[in-house]
This record gives sequence, structure tokens and C-alpha cells, in this order.
Amino acid sequence: MRKIALCATLFAAMPLLAQDPPPKQDPKQQPPVLEQPGMAPADEKKTEAPKKPALVGAKPKPASDLESGRTVEEIIARVNNEIVTRSEYDRARLTAEDDARQECQSKCTPEQLKAAIDERQKNSLRDLIDQSLLVQRGKDMGIGVEPDVIKRLDQIRIQNKIDSMEELEKAVTSQGLNWEDFRNNIRNQLLTQRVISSEVGSHITIGDDEVQKYYNEHKSEFMRPEQVALSAIEVNTGGKSPEEVAKLKEKAETALKRVKDGEDFGEIAKRFSDGSTAKDSGGYLGTYKRGELSKELEDRVFKMKRKELTEVIETKQGFLILEVLEHYDEGEQSLEKVRNEIMDKLYSQRMEPALRDYLKTLREQSYVVIKPGYQELAGGGNSEIQEVSATPEATKAHKGHKKFLLFGKRSGESTKSEVPQSNN
Repeated sequence: MRKIALCATLFAAMPLLAQDPPPKQDPKQQPPVLEQPGMAPADEKKTEAPKKPALVGAKPKPASDLESGRTVEEIIARVNNEIVTRSEYDRARLTAEDDARQECQSKCTPEQLKAAIDERQKNSLRDLIDQSLLVQRGKDMGIGVEPDVIKRLDQIRIQNKIDSMEELEKAVTSQGLNWEDFRNNIRNQLLTQRVISSEVGSHITIGDDEVQKYYNEHKSEFMRPEQVALSAIEVNTGGKSPEEVAKLKEKAETALKRVKDGEDFGEIAKRFSDGSTAKDSGGYLGTYKRGELSKELEDRVFKMKRKELTEVIETKQGFLILEVLEHYDEGEQSLEKVRNEIMDKLYSQRMEPALRDYLKTLREQSYVVIKPGYQELAGGGNSEIQEVSATPEATKAHKGHKKFLLFGKRSGESTKSEVPQSNN
């Protein structure tokens, strides 16, 4: 069975300071290839390297208990009633390394790649703890995300061209991943995003005077050639029969009609488009200068104004609908054309320190204890955990359960050890 291309964030801690989507109208963003002169629109797998490798974060095998043959997990941190194990930390480090390699690809020297890996890995444990704090906060707030979990699973299924949810489950388990863990990782990711949005993002406001001030002080940033920012709905027809192609054209025409009737282009793209950017950014492609598109597409879109739509365009790859998000004239851009871009930039600048302050407050209000040797990597805790050994009685009492290497005593507390059980 083929590998499933999924975000690494489903299997490790998310980079918590990068929760907001990229600005939709950033003219500096490198756009995907979209039918350049002399070529048809390339298949999405060729136009944009996947952000993450296929099903990253495969679980390393835990150590074996030589006496009983049972699974042994080493706890390296406690976050209230939750634990972080060494295997989770190892998976997070593997994901961090893979992310760095994907970002560097052939652009980095070996020294630069090593520095990028080290930089990402040093935050792995801190991010695991931060995510646990945010997920617990979301549960305390009573945030429900089950409908969103189902929607996200369905997006993954469609993106990977899998016919049913049962087949998706088989694909996941065939790669050594537990299906319930897979769902739970998605659930935690969504909870984290909702908490950050509610508890941090909602308190960040950007005033018109701040936007004006930034624009006045950075006008050189807004000197640009003529270009258009585009979003797309792509319906692929490769390998389809004439009857199937006819149905797919109806699908594209239905999508166009719904946008014309007032529905959001990005939401329709997420539901209808086969494009590589559809699910994550609502079909946003980037900005294109003259000469970067085929003559046919260039002649169409450079005559269009902001928020105008093309009709359904037939290409060698399928059917295409384009929306002009913005049309930038050559020269200095007006404030109105770059207002959203400036607001996104100012918002991102404020989000990072605001989120860090919020996480600091959560830690202070929580019971966070770290195993010796991991304090610096974890970003600190309330106290340090001392290692103790499980008593024979404790081991016997929990025979048959997953066992952990114990270090359950807080400094200054009773020496009586606690044997936690796995929730799995």
C-alpha cells in the first residue's frame, strides 16, 4: 500500500509559535508552478515538494523488560496528570530532523543543515510539554472538536485519494501506527489551535494607525513589478474516461457557481479542489509576474481585477478556476492593496511573545516536573523528579499492564513510589 502524505504535526509536538496560516497575499512567497510558457499545468505532485514526508514519526521500538518481557517506557516529564515518555521525545526529535532536511533540501551546506537540525531538536521536549498544557487547557474549557476531527480525517482521505475511512484506517495501521493514536494526535492539534486562537489570538488587535505607521516607515517593501496573487480550484482528469471527465467538468462548474453565489472561494477549494494547496491554504497559489504563466493564462488574469473569477478553463491536466486575490500595479503599492499583508505581519510579530507569556502562565499554574538532565530542554518546571525503583509489590500488582521506568518522587516529598499505568 502506498505511503500516506501527512503532516508531521500529527505525530509530534507542533511548533507552537507557528500556528497561524501564512498571509494569503504575501508577494514574496514562492508560488507553485502554474502552467508556465510552453507547458500545461503540472501535476500537483511535481509542482510543490511535500511539506512533510510520508507518515513521518514511525514509533521506535521501546526497550524490553528483560525480566518480564513487557514494554518499558521511560518517563521524562509529568504535566499535571499526563506524562511525556522518552519514546515520544525521540519521535519528536526525529520529526524535527526530518522537517529541517525538508526545509533545507539541497539549499544548505552540511554545516547549515546540522545547525538547523540542532535548533529544531533543542525545542522538541519544550514543545511536547507546551502542547500537553494547551490540550489540557482546551479540555478544561470544554472545547469540543470531534466534528473537526472527522472533517480533517476526510480531508486526509481525499488528499491521498483513498475511497473510504475504513481504507484510510488500514493505510495508517499498515505503516505501524495505531489508529486511535492517529485520531488523538489530530484531536490534540485541533484543540491546541482552538486554545491559542481563543486565549491568545483573540486578544491581539491591530489598529488602523499602526497599519498606517508601518506602511509609512516601510514603503520600500511595497515597490513591486506588476503581478497578480492567485487562488485556484483544480479538478484533475488524468486517466479518466470520457464519461468521468464529463462528470468532473460538472463538478468544476458546480464549484464555480457556488462561489459566484456568494460562498467563500477558499472553503469551496478545500471541498472541491485536487490542488496541492487546497486543503491547507484554500487553494492559494502565490503571486505571479508577467512571463511566469502560459500566454493563455497571462492574457486572462492580468486583465482581471481584485476578486474576479475566470470561467472553468480546460487544460491538459483537467479543469481550472482562478480567482485574482489582488492585482498589483507596477511601482509603489497603495495602502489598501497591502493592508492585509501588513496586518498579518504585525499580528505574527505579536503572537510569538503573547503565546510565550501565556504558556509561561500555564506552567506556573500547573504541576510540571522534569527528570534530571532534561530541565534545560524542557524549558523548566516546578521541580525536579528523582529516580526511584519500582517495588516488587508494585510490579506484581500491575502485572500485565505497560510498565514505566519510574522516577515518581518530587524533591522533598515522601519516598513512597507511585506506579502509573498506561492509558493505552
